[in-house]
Amino acid sequence: MRKEFRTLTYCFLTRYVQLFRYFCGTNQNFIKMIKHIVFWKLKDEALGNNKATNALIIKEKLEELNGQIEGLLKLEVGIDFVGGPMSGDVALYSEFATKADLDFYQGHPKHKAVQAFVMDVRSDRLVVDYEI
Repeated sequence: MRKEFRTLTYCFLTRYVQLFRYFCGTNQNFIKMIKHIVFWKLKDEALGNNKATNALIIKEKLEELNGQIEGLLKLEVGIDFVGGPMSGDVALYSEFATKADLDFYQGHPKHKAVQAFVMDVRSDRLVVDYEI
């Protein structure tokens, strides 16, 4: 509980300072943020499930990480509804205050557990990490 409180407090304070600087027009570049975006194409069937079921499982597992890993400020997961040949099946959008926070997230055991499942059901992966 204490660690969750620290994580939530850190997230709140980081967001507060960002919004303050944005709306006050003072040195908007003072606080940088890391964005981590991933797109997955899933196998038609894997681990006894179809693509749609595995997409929902990925979404649930990833969204459970919100508030569980220090430094993870925001995490959203979307499931594609178009299903076109150029579409990914699942998208992850996440925000971190620093690259060190992203590195911590990627090595965290809770993330590793989700990653193991995703690796079994995906056929392709694209990722972009950038700083704003």
